[in-house]
Amino acid sequence: MSVGWSELVRGGNGGRTAVVGGGMILHALNTFIVTTILPSVVRDIGGLRYFAWSTVLYVVASLLGGAWCARLLGAVGVRNAYRMALLAFAAGSVACALAPAMPVLLLGRFVQGLAAGTLSALSFTLVRTLFPERLWPRALSVVSVAWGVATLLGPAVGGVFAQWGAWRAAFWSVAAAAPLLLLLVEVSLPRQMRRPAAPATRMAFVSLGILAGSVLAVSAGSTTANPVFNAAGVVVALAGLAVFARREAGGGPRVLPHGATSPSSPLSAVYGAMVLLICGVTPEIFVPYFLQMLHGLSPLHAGYLSALMAAGWTLGSVATSGAGSVRARASLTVGPVVLAAGLAALALLMPQAGGAALDLLPIGAGLLGMGFGIGVTWPHLGARVFGFALESDRELAGASITMVVMVGNAFGSALGGMVTNLGGLLVPGGPTGATTASAWLFSAFLAAPLLAALAIRRLPVQVRPVAAQ
Repeated sequence: MSVGWSELVRGGNGGRTAVVGGGMILHALNTFIVTTILPSVVRDIGGLRYFAWSTVLYVVASLLGGAWCARLLGAVGVRNAYRMALLAFAAGSVACALAPAMPVLLLGRFVQGLAAGTLSALSFTLVRTLFPERLWPRALSVVSVAWGVATLLGPAVGGVFAQWGAWRAAFWSVAAAAPLLLLLVEVSLPRQMRRPAAPATRMAFVSLGILAGSVLAVSAGSTTANPVFNAAGVVVALAGLAVFARREAGGGPRVLPHGATSPSSPLSAVYGAMVLLICGVTPEIFVPYFLQMLHGLSPLHAGYLSALMAAGWTLGSVATSGAGSVRARASLTVGPVVLAAGLAALALLMPQAGGAALDLLPIGAGLLGMGFGIGVTWPHLGARVFGFALESDRELAGASITMVVMVGNAFGSALGGMVTNLGGLLVPGGPTGATTASAWLFSAFLAAPLLAALAIRRLPVQVRPVAAQ
């Protein structure tokens, strides 16, 4: 039976939905604004050699913040967790705004990342805490809508600050948003929220360090133009992930719920599909460059055409999040195929230099299809993480989705950098290099959604918690 959107805004659910979406919007807006203003930052305070590390440290810190969220909730409760995360986010933003040199800005970005990872994990965790199971897909789609809103607003806001030469004001603006979200938390969340039980196992510091190191390796490898270092970063990261999986299955302290790395568990299929789908949409980060180089678009127009991917994700999530079990299963089956079709269209169309509206329409349709493909599957995969996880792992399950997104983005970005470098993006470079690189990129990434489709086929029809191992 389909669940209507009215249930998400009826009674006290409206404020709770705003809290879930608000934390993610703050995290996502910060991500896109900083990406846009960073060239202005290095022109002002220097540190070009550390340009990529602003993102690398933010991603690693977000992983740590997301993993720590379950412990934080058990220790201080939901309200205090929000208070601490928002205070840290504001402090990190202020440090960035006042930074006299790049090392100080990197420290601020690390603190921002810790807080943003916690806020992201809180958003996913509260979906299961605040809403009944029938509303999980709808509530998870709110997170997708939040990213869509941030994708549309972030580059524009960051672009205005950059154009005015006021990049410090951009950090002040995101710092000022933190107390507004805190006010929403204080007003909207139930007064007598039960403090979640802390995870029964110790904090998995070693496993978490291996996971963060894997992301760091793949991210560091992708910052160089040398494909050998790109490949080395991926190899080291894959080796780290293999060690991480063995430790998670070993019965000691865990980062993920029971069964997450067991090949026979449905949870492993869910996580595998999520990582592959995230990897499948990461070629979008190269789209603005290809549109400018091959199709003559301005940076603003290229940015907003590429934002069709995020718009498709939002549309897909909204359209199918309330589906019953039969339609949900159909969405899971069709979504990866639609994403693959979008990638195939871009592999054919992007290398063909043009610029006329008729040339850009099918490219826009391909981007929209990519986003729609992941959008129709994401709420239902997220709901299955909650459904398959044991009740004792509910907080770990919420935080794990943030970690999956971070790992998928890091690997997809690094692999995209490696493929485009091998495809000639830098040598010979220019329009010739962009032509071959774009063809290689979108063709190579076709494998990701197709493998995700195979993982989804392994999922049982009935959603039941996995047996404890």
